[in-house]
Amino acid sequence: MLKALNAVHRAFLVVTGGRIGWRVAGMPVVELTTTGRRTGRPHRVLLTSPVQDGRTLVLVASRGGDDRPPEWLRNVRADPAVRVRTGRGRRARPMRARVADAGERAALWPRVTARYPAYATYQARTSRRIALVVLAPDTGRA
Repeated sequence: MLKALNAVHRAFLVVTGGRIGWRVAGMPVVELTTTGRRTGRPHRVLLTSPVQDGRTLVLVASRGGDDRPPEWLRNVRADPAVRVRTGRGRRARPMRARVADAGERAALWPRVTARYPAYATYQARTSRRIALVVLAPDTGRA
């Protein structure tokens, strides 16, 4: 169902020429491109970013509270080099993704749920700790 919703959202962006759809529930939408961990092919997914600090973005790997993490999270863990597009007419830019550590998550989670309380509901649905993924500009340095 989540793949179908993502396809509908993407179609909506195309039909409206990107004029509508780059914000959902008051949050910015980002198009995240990861590299498939098994295929090596690019995979794109539309996600919301409930927290932004300057050029750093936070994504929530909630998968609606499912017990399985989203595929994009598995791809990010395998290859943190991602591309991110943040709006109509904007080009995708290289970023580095990393899963927030326990301390970062503890600081970010209240900000995430304040912005979109349904994330707390998603966390209550699953026994897994929903990961927060921090995206920072890729400076090209290792």
